[in-house]
Amino acid sequence: MTATIPGRRYASEDDPRVILEEQVGVFEPVPPFPPRTEREAEFYTLGDGEMFLNMGPQHPSTHGVLRVVLKINGEVVTDLDPVLGYLHRGVEKLCENADYHQAICYLDPLEYVSSLFCEWPAVMAFEKLLDVEVPRRAEYIRVLSGELLRVASHALFMGWMALDLGGLTPILWSFIERDEIVEMLGSLTGARMLFNYYRIGGVNGDLNHEFMSRLGDWMTRATEQHEANVRLLNENEIFVRRMRGLGQVDRETALRMCMTGPNLRAAGVPFDVRRSHPYSVYPELDFDIPTRDEGDCLARYLLRLDEVKQSLRIIDQCLHQMPDGPVIAKLPRLLRPRPGRAYAAVESPRGQYAIYGISDGTDQPFRMRIHDPSFVHLQSVGLLMPGHLIADTMAVMASLDPIMGGVDK
Repeated sequence: MTATIPGRRYASEDDPRVILEEQVGVFEPVPPFPPRTEREAEFYTLGDGEMFLNMGPQHPSTHGVLRVVLKINGEVVTDLDPVLGYLHRGVEKLCENADYHQAICYLDPLEYVSSLFCEWPAVMAFEKLLDVEVPRRAEYIRVLSGELLRVASHALFMGWMALDLGGLTPILWSFIERDEIVEMLGSLTGARMLFNYYRIGGVNGDLNHEFMSRLGDWMTRATEQHEANVRLLNENEIFVRRMRGLGQVDRETALRMCMTGPNLRAAGVPFDVRRSHPYSVYPELDFDIPTRDEGDCLARYLLRLDEVKQSLRIIDQCLHQMPDGPVIAKLPRLLRPRPGRAYAAVESPRGQYAIYGISDGTDQPFRMRIHDPSFVHLQSVGLLMPGHLIADTMAVMASLDPIMGGVDK
């Protein structure tokens, strides 16, 4: 079995006679087929002094398995083409071949650093199809666990952002913060990463003593620890000067490119699903929607720091306002919703994460579609990159905070 590229012939990696160092891992920047679209023809036509440069596919640098083809003139990027599909899982089709309870566990690996936000819109959509009322205590637990995970996700973002600019220390600090939170959520859910905790009608288990003990200890120093993490980067002149003015996007362009979440709010648009389309118990909680007007990489970074402070406010209110009661509604094991369709969206750390489901009256979703913000934001990289240097490519991509698990869903 061979992979053929015009003019050359490479043996398959499955062939035991292949010499890996010489014959495997060759990625030609130009596709081995005629251009399929006008955009593809434009991109793969070189001008004077231009050349192609492959970046990826490798995991650490691209927040997942992503390949980016750069068109460069010297050190300056003139155009960019993200090449997707190296992580494809077919999750939507898997969910359509599972029952409603089983479908939830397939969603966790998409945004794997904030997997509860993948489960949340799914259970909300299924609850709409079933006309299920979720107990109030369960809603508070969902918000509490979700905001904890938002803090952990933004903490990792700070480390990744610095790592893509060449700084190693911040990622170590970020993992210290993140590990403490996921250990805490692990004591609640039984898992440290892919939690599978939300259920149709509530959550899988009430708060326990170990979780509350860890949470109380963390809350006593969360603000102080956050400020220490912030000073590590905000007082670094190299980091701040490299980020300022990089990958700038204005309000109109952000809306035209369908941005949501921190990337949209950093351009001055105060859209947050928790306020614009309230769900769960967010209408009962007091928190602000921070915005910034610069629209550059630094603004997107600083906005996420502001969001961590608001998440801490929400967590504190949940602990003080949470009522007693059951944590899940009584439902049969096999669910058969009435025929119909439902849509539900939540504000994930990366923006609007949504599920659209259709029921045909059987015990399996007839259709299920996932709106992942990382996929939507990746299309804007081609607009943000031209005119910047090769070394800034990963900084601009990191500022959008994409997770490739959701892009190649």
